[in-house]
Amino acid sequence: MLLHEQEQILSYNGEVLVFQLSGPKHVEGAAGKTTNLSVRRMAFDRDAKLFIQKSSGVFSMHGNPLEAEIICCSCTTDSRSGLILPCVLLKKKKTKNILKYLLLLLHSSNQIEQCFHFKLDYELKEDVRLLAGPLVLWRHGNRLFHVSRDACAVQTAPLQLSSIVWAGETDDEGVLVLGVRAAHLPESEDEPEFSTSDGAIWGTEFFAYAVETQKVFTGTSFMPHAYSKVVSSVCVCKKELLREQLRISLVAVTHKNQLIWFQDGIPKSVCELPYEKPCSVKIVVTTSNNLLFIVSFASGNTCAIWRDSFQVASKWQKVNYVLVDDFICSGNEQILLLFKDDSCEDVLSRFRITDFGEINYASGINYKDDTPMAEGLQENSLLTVQALETRLQAGYTSIRELQHHLRLKKKVILESCRALINLVQERSHILPTAKEVKFKREGLVSLWDDTENPLHSLNKEASMMAKVPEHFVEKLWQRVVDDRLIVGVKLIESFSLSLSDISLSLVMDPDLTLISPIIECQNKIITLNKTFSALAISSCQIEPPPKKMKLDFDSKNDLEKDPHKRSLKNQVDRTKTFIAVTNLSPLLAFHSVRCMVLLHAKKQKHKSDDLQKSKKITLLCGKILLSLEDISHGKYSVKMLRDNSYCTGSLEDILAVLAASMRFSFQIVSSEYTLTPVNSWLLGEMESTPFKECHNNLFCQRVGNLHGTVLNWTQKSPFEGVLTLFCRNMTVLFQCLHSLTRVLPPSSDIKLLRSGSKDRLTDQLALALENEVLISRKFFSSKENEVEKSGTWGKRTTKKISDAPVASFLDSKEGVQQFRKKFQHEREENMLSMNQAVNGALYQKMALKMAEAQLHSDMIVWRLS
Repeated sequence: MLLHEQEQILSYNGEVLVFQLSGPKHVEGAAGKTTNLSVRRMAFDRDAKLFIQKSSGVFSMHGNPLEAEIICCSCTTDSRSGLILPCVLLKKKKTKNILKYLLLLLHSSNQIEQCFHFKLDYELKEDVRLLAGPLVLWRHGNRLFHVSRDACAVQTAPLQLSSIVWAGETDDEGVLVLGVRAAHLPESEDEPEFSTSDGAIWGTEFFAYAVETQKVFTGTSFMPHAYSKVVSSVCVCKKELLREQLRISLVAVTHKNQLIWFQDGIPKSVCELPYEKPCSVKIVVTTSNNLLFIVSFASGNTCAIWRDSFQVASKWQKVNYVLVDDFICSGNEQILLLFKDDSCEDVLSRFRITDFGEINYASGINYKDDTPMAEGLQENSLLTVQALETRLQAGYTSIRELQHHLRLKKKVILESCRALINLVQERSHILPTAKEVKFKREGLVSLWDDTENPLHSLNKEASMMAKVPEHFVEKLWQRVVDDRLIVGVKLIESFSLSLSDISLSLVMDPDLTLISPIIECQNKIITLNKTFSALAISSCQIEPPPKKMKLDFDSKNDLEKDPHKRSLKNQVDRTKTFIAVTNLSPLLAFHSVRCMVLLHAKKQKHKSDDLQKSKKITLLCGKILLSLEDISHGKYSVKMLRDNSYCTGSLEDILAVLAASMRFSFQIVSSEYTLTPVNSWLLGEMESTPFKECHNNLFCQRVGNLHGTVLNWTQKSPFEGVLTLFCRNMTVLFQCLHSLTRVLPPSSDIKLLRSGSKDRLTDQLALALENEVLISRKFFSSKENEVEKSGTWGKRTTKKISDAPVASFLDSKEGVQQFRKKFQHEREENMLSMNQAVNGALYQKMALKMAEAQLHSDMIVWRLS
């Protein structure tokens, strides 16, 4: 292209229009100069895979071509016919620094019509837009100007602005301009309100201006004012007037290299752009209504972004033009990328047409030599895309089904919680008829057996509850430690000894919220000797008696009764407190919440003819009330005071601190020096004082993170001991260990113990293994009794063939046959007695009992390892 030639590219009805401004060839003796604006209509040929020229046209005007310039071109609506036509804005320089601007329209016959012209004393450089009418709109300085066919004179808008980010047409207000201006307060009640704080912070604001009616609207319907300093270009996707409120969806590019999706003035999605200095954004609707945004950059780079995922789909470099239209006449839009090529003057020499689906054409490919392969690849790509779309649809259907299933599970859980609460409160629970019908429609069925006798079940429950004393809770208390709620229950001694596998649960008042009322909590059991000389903590596990059970194979009754008696004898001098620990923060969201404390346990039975010795029960221990006001006043806080050489505090405060802490036990062994420095470290550097209620446990009074740590030092010998720490978190633990290592002898060895002492765990393992043997023996004994009662062996012939002389059967042929039949019958009876079948219910009980015992044994082995 020569220096005096200029080109502009525009897409129109699937064609590419190439506007070229040039002068005629020099003719000697020619008077004056002429400038020609030529246009070429280029269409894509799918067979040749190239752009070919369909037609052309020329518009000539008097003037020097070096002083003419194409300002911009666009497709706008002609108000006379209502047709959308290509239009071009030209600039001509006249004398005395006066510039003349021409607006030209291109008709389908390639005739170029001069629509109107206007003169200015400055150049159009900033925010020039061609809109319906046609209308030319631009910004100069801080003022907005426009001119149209109807009003040939240049008009000035009665406002000031710093930039134009978008201009377009609306059905109600006509041409609308979205701009940025300095923030200002409303001068009258009719003007839209503006937040003084926003104006003070950002200094600028968005506004919308209707050119025809000269109305000014607030720009918050488009974007928040906070984005007014960073947004450079906008593409409006949808606009409508609903209840006299402008509803707009748009996408904007910013100076921060971001693409942001706004809906009704609220940012919904954001994408980090791969290049810097974005300048414009376009929208593309491809096959299957896929929506993409095309962002162009000042450096000549371009990228495409999916609307659904808001992720970068592709990016290109050295792009000269980006056009959007239906170039292959498929009924959907495609993207045409025209790349820079310095070696060729034709702007369409290097291109790519794509819709990110089955359509993909590019220059530089020899389609003629490899047409079958290219068509095959095209077909395979189409089939692949269709298969992926099918899989995506199937995945979407599966997600919807899972969401529906989760909703049903939530309904069932909520209904079960209400039923559980009513059962504990001894109230009848009846499902409403509407809910029953809805559950059946959603495919839910009852889990109860229709043939079950409800009166029998109620009688069984009543007989079971009759054995529970009316007042079985000795004390119910609650404490708040840091961000944890501690709830403790102490049962009366006689009732506590008859239970096993005890745990607590907290249930919120079902009227507070629609979410699940069950509160997730952790259960702990704290055991204290009645003299408060020893303390043990476990997680819902009752410790087995330390004395081993001696197997007695001569008496079955001893196997049934002795273990329980020995367990009671071991527990009679201990007191247990059952504690539930949960997070406090979620409960404070309700300001005030009432919770029911439920106790779950197994009620012990002592029957020699039943392997299942216990039955699960659920009891209401009481209710607790938790309010933000009480917590703020420290009503449930732990109070630990120092009285002389002891730490005074209620037993509940001590238990709350222990339950809220993590327990770590360390075995300390020194081979060369005694461990006397440990006691000095506890009382000196740690500033610990013993509890008045239990002297073996020390409370750290040191100011800082270590305050509130509980320590227990048990010295087995002058060279060995076990240090137990109750810490709020791991940071406190490391601080304690760091402080301890500085006072210990250099040859000391510190080892973390998993839980408890090795000797006690060994005794527990022995008891657990003996329990497995007892269960196996009881099962085989039960099977032996069942066989004896059935009389299977007694049905055999009383007289065996071995009792009779064999010679008596062999005297005749009939005798031999009789001997053979009796021998075969006796052999079958012997085989039947050796292959006895096990009753299904008995085997199920045995397997369940054995699995529980083995699980307990495995847990102890893990703690020992």
